[in-house]
Amino acid sequence: MKHALRTCLGAALPVLFAAALMVGCSTTPLKTESTTSGISTAEAVGAENVPEASLLLQLAKEELEMARALSAKNEPERAESMLLRAEADAELAVLLSKQDTERTEAKAAIERVHQLRLKK
Repeated sequence: MKHALRTCLGAALPVLFAAALMVGCSTTPLKTESTTSGISTAEAVGAENVPEASLLLQLAKEELEMARALSAKNEPERAESMLLRAEADAELAVLLSKQDTERTEAKAAIERVHQLRLKK
């Protein structure tokens, strides 16, 4: 009976060890939803049409791809860091794009005021 138990444990031990290694080495998937949402928002507000915002949008896209590559190479800390950079660049692209839109609208409003004053 003891011999059978040792044989059974001896055969199961490598399998259990391998399973423990797999669980220990597994990583949580990279959470890119916030970053991809930021990139989509930047595209939606027209960041491609504002030079500074366009550059940041392109950087955000490249950083997102680098984060995915680092995650695939099992480098979670570097992947998360790159993901945060991508998210920040996408957010800045949104802000610069909105600023450009507001500046254009303000200039147009000032021009309308000037035109109205000339009519008086």
